[in-house]
Order: sequence, then C-alpha cells, then structure tokens
Amino acid sequence: MQKLATFFAFVIAAALAAPVAAQTGTAVVGKGPGMAGAAQTVKVTATITAIDAKTRDITLKGPQGNEVTVTAGPEVKNFDKMKVGDQVNVEYIEALTLELKKGGGQIVARTETAGKVGAKPGETPGGAAGRQVTIVADVVAVDPAKQTVTLKGPNRTVDLRIADPDQFKRVAKGDQVEATYTQAVAMVLEPAKK
Repeated sequence: MQKLATFFAFVIAAALAAPVAAQTGTAVVGKGPGMAGAAQTVKVTATITAIDAKTRDITLKGPQGNEVTVTAGPEVKNFDKMKVGDQVNVEYIEALTLELKKGGGQIVARTETAGKVGAKPGETPGGAAGRQVTIVADVVAVDPAKQTVTLKGPNRTVDLRIADPDQFKRVAKGDQVEATYTQAVAMVLEPAKK
C-alpha cells in the first residue's frame, strides 16, 4: 500500500480532484502575531477502471472523468482483492504554516519526514501516507512600497507579498521565516455502488 498511497498524495489532488465541484472538504485559515496558517481537508472518490495484474497497474477515474494510472508495488497487500468497478475513497489533508523567527540564527535548510501504513494481509485494501516538509529561509529584503519580503531558502529565492499591514511591519531584513507544509492521505477500497 505504501507506494500506491504515496503516489495518491501527489497525484490524486491534481489528476482526479481538480474540479472543485467534484470534491468535498473544509478549509481553515488562521493567524497570530508573526504567524499564519491554512489547512484544507478534501475527500474524493475514484473508480478503478482497469487492472493489469502482470504489471500491477491500476487505472483510476475521478468524478469529472479524469484518469490516472498508478503502479501498486510489492508492498501493496491484498492486490488480488481489487476489481474493476471498485471505488477508492481518498481523503487528504494539506496544511501550511509560516512563522517569523525574529533575528534569525537558524540554519537555512529543508527537512522532510514521511510515514506510511498499509492494510494487513486479508484486510480490505487501504492505507495512509503522510509527509512534512520544513524550510527555514532568510529574509534578505523588505519592500514597503510593494509590501513584499524576499526570502532566500536552501534551493531558491522567492518574493512573498504580505497583505496584512500588521504582519508586514513585524518583518525585518535579517529575520527568518520557517514554513512547514504537511500532507496526509488515506484511502479505503470499497465495493462499487450498485
């Protein structure tokens, strides 16, 4: 389930749930002094339209007709229980937090952690995967006229517009921003609706 679940985390959102009307979910946005965050939960159902037992490829069709093919590696348990017409319910959560680190002092870096779990032999196919990426970036410029800050991270430099004047006035050159992106996905194979 690990390879399939990981693949869902990156592909389902784009390939199957692209039209907003095809998904259900909730979003939460919050902020505090020097902090901001947003989280979104999305649920989507895809139907298995083809299975190639030899290559272990599974073709999934989303609610708007978009299709994607994923390969279920050897770690996917109960592959033989999947059938064309079965539905896969996928729920994923994405969250982003930004935190201002006054005065800096942290190492500019990108770290990533991940975890996966799959169904046990004999259980209904299903699984979950998650990952968290944290990036620490230096504030290398502040532009009050455009209300933007320039952040230099370990791999690139980006300009970030800060619409909230109260948040913008807290940021100074030499500070750092820590951004944490969290993504989790869970899926369960269910019999096709009759």
